[in-house]
Amino acid sequence: MALKKLQQEVDNWIKQHGVRYFNELTNMAQLTEEVGEVARIIARRYGEQSEKESDKERDLGEELADVLFVVLCLANQTNVDLQKAFDEKLALKTQRDHDRHQNNKKLK
Repeated sequence: MALKKLQQEVDNWIKQHGVRYFNELTNMAQLTEEVGEVARIIARRYGEQSEKESDKERDLGEELADVLFVVLCLANQTNVDLQKAFDEKLALKTQRDHDRHQNNKKLK
């Protein structure tokens, strides 16, 4: 599904269920909170920290979806076309980093 369509789905949801967008600073704080929840799962499930019993039922996919939802909200309310921005970023990274990672001995 294209990012543009996802942005529209989020906008429709906000209009139908959310009353209005939270302001940009509130959404930025919410994004930070959601990224923290992803970090907690990754650190404990895949890193060296012990996973608490209360965290074992946490769904990484759900937490990543929370991050994406807030990113889409921020894009909508700041008039960013994420599809265009993503396509441009991928083209830049492809051009700039074409050989960089293939020549990195640490990745072999």
